[in-house]
Amino acid sequence: MSMGQNGDEPTVGQLVANVSKDLSSLVRSEVELAKTELKKTAAAAGTGAGMFAAAAFLALLAIILLSIAAAFGLTAAGLHPAIAFLIVAGAYLLIGVILVLVGMRALKSAKGPQRTIDSAKESVEVLKAIGKGTEEHPALPEPGVRR
Repeated sequence: MSMGQNGDEPTVGQLVANVSKDLSSLVRSEVELAKTELKKTAAAAGTGAGMFAAAAFLALLAIILLSIAAAFGLTAAGLHPAIAFLIVAGAYLLIGVILVLVGMRALKSAKGPQRTIDSAKESVEVLKAIGKGTEEHPALPEPGVRR
C-alpha cells in the first residue's frame, strides 16, 4: 500500500480506492460461489425431473397393457392371455412407483446456495460493524471460505 504525503499513513483517496477494489473483489467472489452451488443444485433437480419423466412413460405403457388385458378378460373365458398381460402391466406399475420414489428423493436433495447466503450475511455484518466505527471488528471473510 502506498503512503501519503507524510509517509506514515495512506491518503483518503488511496483508502477509498482500496476499499472499492476489495468490495468489488468480494462481490465477484460471492457471485462465483453462487454459480458453482447453483450448478450442483440444477443437476440434482434435473435428475429428479428425469425420473418423473421415466415414471410417466412407464405408467403410460402400463395403462395400455391394462387396457388390452381388460379387453382379453372380457372376451376370453379362459383368461390365460389376460393374466399374462396383467402380470406384465403390474410389473411396469411397480417399476413406475420405484422411479417416482427415487425422483422425489433426488428433488428433495436439491438445495439453494446455502454457503453463498451464509457468506454474504457474514460480509454484511462485518461491513455494518465497520460502518458503525467499532474499535474491534472481524476481518471480511475470504470469498468462498466457510468458517
